Amino acid sequence: MTHWFHRNPLKATAPVSFNYYGVVTGPVASKICSDLKSSRARLLEMFTDLSCNPEMMKNAADSYFSLLQGFINSSDESSQESKLRYIQNFKWTDTLQGQVPSITEEEAKEVHRSLKIAAGIFKHLKESHIPKLITPAEKGRDLEARLIEAYIIQCQAEAQEVTIARAIELKHAPGLIAALAYETANFYQKADHTLSSLEPAYSAKWRKYLLLKMCFYTAYAYCYHGQTLLASDKCGEAIRSLQEAEKFYAKAEALCKEYGETKGPGPTAKPSGHLFFRKLGNLVKNTLEKCQRENGFIYFQKIPTEVPQLELKANYGLVEPIPFEFPPTSAQWTPETLAAFDLTKRPKDDSTKPKPEEAVKPVREPDVKPQKDTGCYIS
Repeated sequence: MTHWFHRNPLKATAPVSFNYYGVVTGPVASKICSDLKSSRARLLEMFTDLSCNPEMMKNAADSYFSLLQGFINSSDESSQESKLRYIQNFKWTDTLQGQVPSITEEEAKEVHRSLKIAAGIFKHLKESHIPKLITPAEKGRDLEARLIEAYIIQCQAEAQEVTIARAIELKHAPGLIAALAYETANFYQKADHTLSSLEPAYSAKWRKYLLLKMCFYTAYAYCYHGQTLLASDKCGEAIRSLQEAEKFYAKAEALCKEYGETKGPGPTAKPSGHLFFRKLGNLVKNTLEKCQRENGFIYFQKIPTEVPQLELKANYGLVEPIPFEFPPTSAQWTPETLAAFDLTKRPKDDSTKPKPEEAVKPVREPDVKPQKDTGCYIS
């Protein structure tokens, strides 16, 4: 789904050697440090490896975080912190300040599930780990509550987009599609509202994307709601609903242009170039013309001035984050292993702390070329 979803740049991190000269006093501690270094490097490499699949990513993440747990939590399953909690500082970049191809059903399920897992990870970090950070999250930075909440909502909205595409392809009831589209538009509106108090220089591009998706799915909701009204012989109301769909689609088109022209972090998605986007414009136009013809020949109903209320609630297909937990602490962490780290022998001139002048190199993201656009069919 390259160039359909907006993405901020990948968060880059400075290399960590896990070399604690003097502190490490035995082979078990030395092996833990060596395994931490190699598992972290392997995990970071996977973020830019196009051949990596979700299972490979999960295994690599579990391998690293199970080892890292020994630096965070006590190995005796108590609520106390590990004695190594403050031995290592990590340095990161800040992502804001600093075409839809034909896919198989299994691939669509993978995208859908991955987005729900991502939402669960963000939610878990927000609720359980970010409040415990040694250095509190700064306002407007990546780990600040507003940004994490926006990521959670955006993941849910994008997962729901997969649900909508599937419902359209399988020709589910227009009422269900309208409700799903309405809920998805609300997700995007909520995410935009979450970012509204951020500095525009950093959030403007991201917010343009959220707004264009909000307008796009609102247009979808009014379009399919119009079909539902026509099926109920409410042709006048159907025409008014389709007129509103036409208006929101035009707004989405304008916002696509504004989004492309707005400077900000991250690569620029190109939703207006997708067949999935353009098909909605044709669907709205054709459905509106059909309603107008039917009204002129059969119904002769007055077109209301008030817009039909979209008081729609989807009973199926709504996305919730998949609960996430870090893996249990690696079995390599035993009392003997922890005892092999002697903090009293830690050098006074702590070289593990990153120097202010050290710059973290940005992640070099792969250049994924858009494939032939087939309108987001799930085969």
